[in-house]
Amino acid sequence: MSGRVPGGFRPWKLRLGRLFRDRASSSRVLRLFVRLARRPLLPAVRLWRRNIQLRVVAATLLISLAVVLALGFVVIAQVSKGLLDAKEEAAQSQAAGGFAVAQEKANAPATVDGPDATDNKVGRDASTWMNSLVKQLASGGQTAFEVVALGAGTGDEALPGTQGVKGARASGNVDPTASVPLGLRRAVNHATGAFKTFSEIRYTSGDGAKEPEPALVIGKRLSDINGDPYDLYYLFPLTQEEESLNLIKVTIVTAGLFVVVLLCGIAWLVVRQVVTPVRMAAGIAERLSAGRLQERMKVTGEDDIARLGEAFNKMAQNLQNKIQQLEELSRMQRRFVSDVSHELRTPLTTVRMAADVIHDARVDFDPITARSAELLAGQLDRFESLLADLLEISRFDAGAAALEAEPIDLRDVVRRVIDGAEPLAEHKGTRIRVLGDTQPVIAEADARRVERVLRNLVVNAVEHGEGRDVVVRLASAGGAVAVAVRDYGVGLKPGEATRVFNRFWRADPARARTTGGTGLGLSIAVEDARLHGGWLQAWGEPGGGSQFRLTLPRTADEPLRGSPIPLEPEDSRANRANRARAAAEAAGGAGERTPAEPGDRSPIPPRSPVAGAMPVPADPTALPGNGARVVARPADQAQQEDRADGR
Repeated sequence: MSGRVPGGFRPWKLRLGRLFRDRASSSRVLRLFVRLARRPLLPAVRLWRRNIQLRVVAATLLISLAVVLALGFVVIAQVSKGLLDAKEEAAQSQAAGGFAVAQEKANAPATVDGPDATDNKVGRDASTWMNSLVKQLASGGQTAFEVVALGAGTGDEALPGTQGVKGARASGNVDPTASVPLGLRRAVNHATGAFKTFSEIRYTSGDGAKEPEPALVIGKRLSDINGDPYDLYYLFPLTQEEESLNLIKVTIVTAGLFVVVLLCGIAWLVVRQVVTPVRMAAGIAERLSAGRLQERMKVTGEDDIARLGEAFNKMAQNLQNKIQQLEELSRMQRRFVSDVSHELRTPLTTVRMAADVIHDARVDFDPITARSAELLAGQLDRFESLLADLLEISRFDAGAAALEAEPIDLRDVVRRVIDGAEPLAEHKGTRIRVLGDTQPVIAEADARRVERVLRNLVVNAVEHGEGRDVVVRLASAGGAVAVAVRDYGVGLKPGEATRVFNRFWRADPARARTTGGTGLGLSIAVEDARLHGGWLQAWGEPGGGSQFRLTLPRTADEPLRGSPIPLEPEDSRANRANRARAAAEAAGGAGERTPAEPGDRSPIPPRSPVAGAMPVPADPTALPGNGARVVARPADQAQQEDRADGR
């Protein structure tokens, strides 16, 4: 069994992998086809989305066209019905008179002479009489109708046992058998009374043969001079009605097109009167957002659009006044901070000199005074750092910060930062590891500012890492370089990663700032990153540590599209759980799954070729901004992770 199971399992895996590859390839081809098909339509779609006037005119065109079509169909149907009803009524009256005359002539008594000798029965057979009858009946029509006489039956032959009219007779070169429908002949032969139907009049072939034309056919069973049955039909052409109906159709179509074009023109003019001021307001609003606060709308008239323009101008004026007030207030605040910072330097220098003298002579003091001298020196150091940070913040606020960018190797900057943080790391029992430093990481940057950012990140990681290792990772890919500082300390609670870069922010506002920095370090670091056109982003999970990532463009003024290092580290709880789940699914559930322990915080992941010698691929989901992300801590860790302090 051990030799057959892999043999049967492996081809199944190969077929499954081949199936997935085929589906992925077909989906890529489909997406490419859709993209190529959409590309020519993008300008039209963009115009449709951005032009409200075009949408209104198009909607008016479609609606008016639908209304005109509906009305046209209704009008044509009513007119056609009216014409046919009138024609049918007149035809039935005419045919009824003809049928009466024909039957009257057949029933007339025989005479030898007289003015109506042509109608006499004496000396004449039924065929001659029928020819004369068809000619007489058709002569009263004057092309208004034609007359057809057929023998009793459904065809040219007479009914069996009858001696009446045989053959077919018609006036005006009409083809009798082709012009009278078979269904009508059957109805006439099987019932009494007159019957009607719509058909076509077809003429016999010849040099002067006319084209078929629609007609109303009315027929009835009659008796000839011998009392034998025959069928008499009246054919009323509908040529005039058809011409009238065509004329009405052309008139309706022409009038409908004119109405549609007129409505579209009216809609375009009306919408233009409304859209033009709106477009003007949109353009002025864009210019206002660009800083041109003196822009105003041109107002004419007293209608609603004019009132809108006046309200817009008042809003712009109030906005300009408020912005000017805020700018003046901000300018005064910045000047105040700058002036205070500069003015405090002289007394601080004097106090520092006096404190140094007292600190140097503390061995001669009693223990309480000596301890006071030490506290005074420490707080003066803190005061000097705070004053320096305030001066730097004031430069950023005033827009006076200048970037002195030059090509540098970030590995050298990281080494200097780690050398400076080694004493603090030894004191905390923390080991600092560097990954991804086997290849140069070159970028155009200000070495002093980048070093200040990384020093702040590394020192914070050591201070809040609770004695665990700190990992500094470097990577470069595409047009970006990145440095990530990972610690395994208390981490960040949900919502803290979005506020950790705020000025003077503390994790616990109730605590006094007696330890740590000045509270401006990360704020200055963010400003330094923005000055380079880069990002400074934070990630953290309670009890699982945090990671701060600095991403800089490889060359100055190059926009960032991603970061070569993922913001969430590979050893986070979520990633470890996903890998364990994937491994369990790959194993097919054969082995017992061992979930990752929440408290398992391996200090250093094993060094991999991707992290060391090879560049890390860019993170396509990285977005501008602080990119803060926090993973909610598990419930079983809720009572163990409430020791976070301000960074």
